[in-house]
Amino acid sequence: MVQAGIWKPAGLEAALTIRTAYTRPDQTPPYADDIGEDGLARYKYRGVDPAHSDNRAFRKAMVAGLPLVYLIGVDRGTYLARYPVWLVADDPTRHEFALAVDEAQRVLDVLARDYVARLTMVRLHQPLFRARVLRAYQDACAMCRLRHPELLDAAHIRPDGHPHPVVPNGLSLCKIHHAVFDSNIIGVRPGLTLEVKARVLAEIDGPPGRLRAPSLPQGA
Repeated sequence: MVQAGIWKPAGLEAALTIRTAYTRPDQTPPYADDIGEDGLARYKYRGVDPAHSDNRAFRKAMVAGLPLVYLIGVDRGTYLARYPVWLVADDPTRHEFALAVDEAQRVLDVLARDYVARLTMVRLHQPLFRARVLRAYQDACAMCRLRHPELLDAAHIRPDGHPHPVVPNGLSLCKIHHAVFDSNIIGVRPGLTLEVKARVLAEIDGPPGRLRAPSLPQGA
């Protein structure tokens, strides 16, 4: 699916929304939106022409300091909406804009890069990772099948160090099973076999201990 980019209603000069299309985990995104060395998110131009009408609309919103809605694909026809976001820099050589996803990112200088990057993870990547993982597991815990999204987390299988929210590195887990997974009480082998510490297996457990083999995300 190709990224539709910037949306500007007729009669207005500045953009109101930007959009990044959904890309399946086994495919390469058509646009390389990323995090820059300054810790800010990046959003690629529409094409490579700075004078393209979409890019001009984006630039007008930046100059005016207008907030935008950022729609990020989590599945076909389903988007995570982040508001407000702001455009804070334009790089014609890389064909991209810098995007602030928190008010504080609009005023911090380069010396605060680690804090700026942390804000990007908290405000943008962590909610996107959660939305994509829960969507892939059909809003159910992979271990006990609990179907209450407000009680579900997106757990990382490996430590979170990837610049993009990668669904294959996630498990949809209820808060109890997320805690025991992070505590290494329960583990999952590549063949989807659960490993539980012997001392826990010896206990008389209640409903949280009645596990099933973990499920695969939809479409895997």
